[in-house]
Amino acid sequence: MGQKTNPIGLRLGINRTWNSRWYAKNNKFAELLKEDMLIRRYIGMRMAKASIANVGIDRTAKKIVVNIFTARPGIVIGKKGEEVERLKEELQQITKKEVYINIREIKRPEIESQLVAENIAQQIERRISYKRAMKKAIQSAMRMGAQGIRIACTGRLGGAEMSRAIELMEGRVPLHTLRAEIDYALCVAKTTYGIIGVKVWIFKKEVIKTEKQEG
Repeated sequence: MGQKTNPIGLRLGINRTWNSRWYAKNNKFAELLKEDMLIRRYIGMRMAKASIANVGIDRTAKKIVVNIFTARPGIVIGKKGEEVERLKEELQQITKKEVYINIREIKRPEIESQLVAENIAQQIERRISYKRAMKKAIQSAMRMGAQGIRIACTGRLGGAEMSRAIELMEGRVPLHTLRAEIDYALCVAKTTYGIIGVKVWIFKKEVIKTEKQEG
């Protein structure tokens, strides 16, 4: 059961919030969802080297606020803010709405699952040993304060004739504990001998909310 449920979807509304925060009126949900996906795909392609972990989208009636979480804010901002202004104009042309961009810096990219998965996938594409890449990512995450990390690679590893799955883990990753803040990401490495999937689970900390009772 724990293996089949997305750790992020399972914790929505408990210790994690949605990446897109808006309300759709007059049956416009599908249209806005498609627009969100288009914005994320465009930013991902346009800023491929900027180490973007997540893109949050908030909407009002005529305004879109895009929050870009990146480990390299300098690449996103560009010289004197030129790059971010250009990106803003391009998104406004795509959506035909007013767009505002906020850039949030990620202080510890070693414990951001999306960045860890992308890093391992890029190393596999450059023909670096998958075991070496996985072990290095685990050591970096544990050194930066993660309580546990689990990495799974699946596919024709090392160009093998038959696909297989390799999993490495350190610390603890409690998938059934809802108060555990678990970051999860999936990334693919496109190699000459096929696609290799990389999954990363990172257990950061336990979140215990104490709500004050009104009375």
